[in-house]
Amino acid sequence: MIEKSPLSEQRIIDCLKINYGIEVATLTLLPLGADIHASVYKAQTYNQSSYFIKLKRGHRHDISALIIALLRNDRIQQIIPIVKTIRGEETQRIDEFTLTVFPFIEGQNGFSRDLTDDQWCTLGKVMRHIHEINVPLSIQSEIRRESYSPKWREAVQSLYPLIESKPSGDMIAVNLLTFMERHTALIHRLVDRAEQLAKKVQDQSYQFVLCHSDLHGGNVLIDENDSLYIVDWDDPIMAPKERDLMFIGGGVANVWNNPHEKELFYKGYGEAEVNMTLLAYYRHERIVQDIAIYGQQLLLTTAGGQDRIKWYNQFIAQFDSQGVLEIAFKTDEDLP
Repeated sequence: MIEKSPLSEQRIIDCLKINYGIEVATLTLLPLGADIHASVYKAQTYNQSSYFIKLKRGHRHDISALIIALLRNDRIQQIIPIVKTIRGEETQRIDEFTLTVFPFIEGQNGFSRDLTDDQWCTLGKVMRHIHEINVPLSIQSEIRRESYSPKWREAVQSLYPLIESKPSGDMIAVNLLTFMERHTALIHRLVDRAEQLAKKVQDQSYQFVLCHSDLHGGNVLIDENDSLYIVDWDDPIMAPKERDLMFIGGGVANVWNNPHEKELFYKGYGEAEVNMTLLAYYRHERIVQDIAIYGQQLLLTTAGGQDRIKWYNQFIAQFDSQGVLEIAFKTDEDLP
């Protein structure tokens, strides 16, 4: 969601000058991300240096800073480093927000451009490195752990009465309810199968590794020199490696659904035994989560402005040919 911070631009500019020694000439709100509690900006200095500024509401311990430091210390160059304050701190409090600064990388993400063969191999190598990192217990204690929670399945089920009733609300809500009513059988199949798969996997013992948790094309950045970066470490999780691997060939935003790309990724990742039941679970559960989030945003509130159209289009795109829903069902059907 494109959300402008309640903080004035001058307040942010003053904070950057006092705490980072950064003299800002222009501060531009960026139309990036889906976190309604965060705002991102590009800060341009008078000497033409650029910084990526992230503002998150609250002062909870910033796990992303810990993870970025861990990965950078393990010499993973595909992680963008944090710019520290003049006191050597990785984040800065500003009123009720936490501010983080990164170098600004000019480029495109994996939603807007295809990765080259070499970039796919690089992504595979980097993810293997990340999955094999020994995460200290002190950091593990700060990271959420996979629990196969029914939270999002229950959230979608709570929308069933709305789908079954007469459509109401603004035009976007009416259109969405009409679409969901037309696809009720698929939505029920998705949620029910996610529940069945969760019961299958939660009783098994798997090795938990550090996972990004949202490794789709939008979080892979390619700069002007064709260097690759994995961004947005706000929500890492200790989970089976399939938590990340589900995105390779998973078709989020109707990209990364080419078998050749998957082959190149695993060429870089190396030999790995992928649990297909886990992969099927994660692909189902990811769509359930998106249906729950988009459904709540569009049906339970009228907030969002022009973003509501974008959310609606992203919701219905999941049902496209070769989209995430079709791929999740195919993954499930191919289980031994």
